Amino acid sequence: MTLPVGIKTPTVAVAAILAGVSLASCTAKETKSADSGSNAPAEITVDASDTECKLSGTQAATGPSTFVISNSGTKVTEFYVYGEGERVMGEVENISPGLQRKLVVQLAEPGTYQTACKPGMIGDGIRGDFVVTGNAVPVDTEGKFKEAADSYKRYVNSQTDALVPATEAFVAAIKAGDVAKAKALYPTTRTYYERIEPVAESFPDDLDPRIDLREADLEPGQKWTGFHRLEKDLWVTGLQPDTNAVADQLVADVKELNDGVKAPGWTIDSTQIAGGAQGLLDEVAASKISGEEDIFSHTDLWDFQANVDGSQTAVASVRPILDERDADLGKRVDKGFANVEALLAKYRQGDGFVLYDTVTEPQRQELSRAIDALGKDVSQVQGVIAPQ
Repeated sequence: MTLPVGIKTPTVAVAAILAGVSLASCTAKETKSADSGSNAPAEITVDASDTECKLSGTQAATGPSTFVISNSGTKVTEFYVYGEGERVMGEVENISPGLQRKLVVQLAEPGTYQTACKPGMIGDGIRGDFVVTGNAVPVDTEGKFKEAADSYKRYVNSQTDALVPATEAFVAAIKAGDVAKAKALYPTTRTYYERIEPVAESFPDDLDPRIDLREADLEPGQKWTGFHRLEKDLWVTGLQPDTNAVADQLVADVKELNDGVKAPGWTIDSTQIAGGAQGLLDEVAASKISGEEDIFSHTDLWDFQANVDGSQTAVASVRPILDERDADLGKRVDKGFANVEALLAKYRQGDGFVLYDTVTEPQRQELSRAIDALGKDVSQVQGVIAPQ
């Protein structure tokens, strides 16, 4: 999970926080942009180093745009495209040094978006404007594309429908001082959130950090709320004077997410769905394999399973398109998910899992290799299903 950053749009003035950020460090020479008369994605290369974020072009026409990100630095990096209201339009996480990843983003409305490279996967990143011109274009309004979007939206709604009462029960246990019950509910409650976390990241006002920020990612002076703050209270420090207030805020925040995904204007397109499938696997690769996600409770395997479940459902939503265009890739993805599921099954205990601090380093590496292999195939889905 990462923090969103401010963006610049035609209707929103440049935020004051951007004033001190030099865009000189994010240089871009426009070498290629979308042809407004073509539906083919514009391909823009991104050279992401430890100090720069160089784009081969900073303009495109409305519709799908493809960013090919190469990490030429020494740190693991991320690449984001932000839209109006700090909405994440697309993201790629966990790009290791020397690796290349592709991101397809549907930019259906003209305006000024913002790109960001985040060396070390922390902070605001190295940012720059990305201008999209042309007429607004409809996205996923017909056929298999609409079916994919509608199917996945139903899934998201089902998860937030379950998340709200589960969080209320978790919070009720905390406020009753029933620490044992709260501990038992913590990993199962998070499951509904972890299956759809990329959706929460797309909302403005730091919604995802309010719900899921880890202590290690706190910025100086930032207030810490959400699941992981309560996790520390339950497993390490004991309930604090403000624990109940933090718990109440968590309920309010998950209700805000639920309201957001049910709002008539909330949409998600097929390329975002496929990108989210990869993002969920990136979450596992970036933090859960190491055990740093649930560092106090060691309930990482519940999150791990939820991320895999959510990724698999996202791929299933776009599967009719994928099968039509690259059936072999679909079969490889199926095999990858089956391999990961078989490994996770080894750590099942009753209705849950063993604690992650009992999983040895060789076992973690085995899981990591399986996730990496699966992620390599899932990362190709977005490009295959992008509207042509």
